[in-house]
Amino acid sequence: MNLPQLIYRSERVGLRGKRFSLYKIRTMKIGTRTEFANREHYTRFGRFLRRTKIDEFPQIFNWIRGDMNFFGPRPDFQEAWEITPNHIRNKILSVKPGLLSLASLHFHDEERLLQGQEDKYKNYYTIIKPMKFALDAFYIEHRCVLLNLAMVYMTVKVLFKKIFTK
Repeated sequence: MNLPQLIYRSERVGLRGKRFSLYKIRTMKIGTRTEFANREHYTRFGRFLRRTKIDEFPQIFNWIRGDMNFFGPRPDFQEAWEITPNHIRNKILSVKPGLLSLASLHFHDEERLLQGQEDKYKNYYTIIKPMKFALDAFYIEHRCVLLNLAMVYMTVKVLFKKIFTK
């Protein structure tokens, strides 16, 4: 795999609906078109990179460029915003997306939660996504230094658990 294929770039929506390129380390084989992948869709180290969130490290570049804040709702695809109610979309897109979010911390194991379910997309968009919206809205309404510090603590705790188990 050459260097350009090592980095995955996807278009996401940020502050006030502005689109930007989000960068990650590639964890899935080229041509895979699903976020709910099976074992055979991952690259050799892809499952480990995704489980430990190491694949997210290139997003530091997005933070440096000013596309993202350190804390805030995670950026999503345009397709997801097209089916999101206006009042939720407006609230979440009123802030820059973040590297760390309450929703992604709470659902750090969403792939495991969806594993073995018949319709992963339906369950994701009818069960998990609305709860993520609620957590993102809570963060926007209550953001403060103490909440950000709690998120850093929870992130470290989750990462250590993921790295040193399984």
